Amino acid sequence: MVKSKLHVILSAAISIDGKIATYTGDSKLSSKEDSIRLHKLRSKVDAILVGKNTVDRDDPLLTVRHSKGKNPIRIVLDSQGKISQKSKIIKTCKHIPTILAVSKQITKKNFELLKKHPLDIVVCGQSSVNIKSLLKQLESQGITSLLVEGGGTINWEFIKLDLFDEIIITISPFLIGGTNAISFVQGGGFAKIRESPNIKLNSVRRLKNHLVLHYIKV
Repeated sequence: MVKSKLHVILSAAISIDGKIATYTGDSKLSSKEDSIRLHKLRSKVDAILVGKNTVDRDDPLLTVRHSKGKNPIRIVLDSQGKISQKSKIIKTCKHIPTILAVSKQITKKNFELLKKHPLDIVVCGQSSVNIKSLLKQLESQGITSLLVEGGGTINWEFIKLDLFDEIIITISPFLIGGTNAISFVQGGGFAKIRESPNIKLNSVRRLKNHLVLHYIKV
């Protein structure tokens, strides 16, 4: 497999037991210091990617606010093009470059609705967004670095397809539990430990009561 030129970083704040949100969707795990660190990281990448579920749950802006620097291009994976018209992403896409990645399953009605906004709509994949195809299209647009702040399902897709270069995890001092709480990696999972990607701990940084672990793929 030809190595992608696009450098992909998976990023998340997790509880001690590996959750990125409670079963009700509460995901406020970061501290002020960690938010500043994250926003500095955002300012250094070309693009930032999340899924529609993250938009529905958190209604994020995905901009650089707690640090100086440019806003990255925002990318939302939304197979059926059902993103809320009231979301901050849609409301601000006139001012911040935004890409909506959809599949061929999108209805004509949803597609026409999205076309009313100054969005770059990328169609890739039959019933769901094809990650490999999307990354190729992003590369063709000159994007060389991508920060993935998605949920467990999106993280699994990038890990399963071996399409990442770094993982930056903030361990927050919380215990969440819950079978239905969202984990950092969801999806089908690997059957054997040996199937896991080979990653190396590059650095550990303490931010008061939080720990930032930086892993690189080897």
